[in-house]
Amino acid sequence: MRVHEELGPGLLESTYATCLAHELSLARIPFRRELALPVRYRGVVLESGFRIDLLVDDAVVVEVKAVDALMRVHESQLLTYLKLTGLRTGLLVNFNVRLLKDGVRRLVR
Repeated sequence: MRVHEELGPGLLESTYATCLAHELSLARIPFRRELALPVRYRGVVLESGFRIDLLVDDAVVVEVKAVDALMRVHESQLLTYLKLTGLRTGLLVNFNVRLLKDGVRRLVR
């Protein structure tokens, strides 16, 4: 919430992700950023180019967006990340909204 209150909508996803990571650091919440996510295919681990924006406390995948509107493809992306990690919970956060509560979706696999 603090990142959105401070910056408002209209910036790049990378800016919001960087600021969100900074806030997590200040709160001493463990996280990893831009975590590479390989794909297991036919018994082989392949680098796929997938990167998780933030993995918080090794439990919650956070996908940061700055788009006009969240679409099903964004939800599908997050659900794929959950499937590939074996995790259950993810947050899709769109910072390009007037009120952040309107840009947050919690997904459970």
